[in-house]
Amino acid sequence: MEPLSRPAVIVADMLVDFVTGALANPPSEAIIAPLAALLHGARERGWPICYVNDAHLPGDAEEQLWGPHALAGTPGAQVIPELAPEPGDVEFGKRYYSGFHQTGLDMYLRQRGVETVIVTGQHAHICVQHTAGDAFIAGYRVVLATEGITAFTPEDNATGLAYAEQMYGATSLTNAEILASATT
Repeated sequence: MEPLSRPAVIVADMLVDFVTGALANPPSEAIIAPLAALLHGARERGWPICYVNDAHLPGDAEEQLWGPHALAGTPGAQVIPELAPEPGDVEFGKRYYSGFHQTGLDMYLRQRGVETVIVTGQHAHICVQHTAGDAFIAGYRVVLATEGITAFTPEDNATGLAYAEQMYGATSLTNAEILASATT
């Protein structure tokens, strides 16, 4: 496997509303501990950690499909305490599925010389997939941290991961593979 060059970790939507709130996803509880372990290892290595979180305004397009959720400034739009950002981590609010769409994430990553994005969070077939797609289009190498990604169903998870692998050349890796193979 080719080493991961200049990585950053992107955490998508590990928010109260997506874990236990308005759009609760019970499978998300299984990725909390592995995701926390990956974030710990990334922080030890000095990698940028970027949270891309739904922060909707009333009437946003997603509200038409999913109902009100993760409204900016509400408790439901906060990262769950177990994965709360630490000093040095950054948060980007998003109003659409992709963590790159009109958020400033790309500029932040480029300013830090990031070449590889390690995508984690929810949902493999929606926000993770769109974030991975925009990362690919922007020229980043895309890695999917499989232990830190989930969806509403195992089928949705598998479909989202497979799509990103096929269409964006994403590589699916375990935490151990990610932490062992990265260069700074």
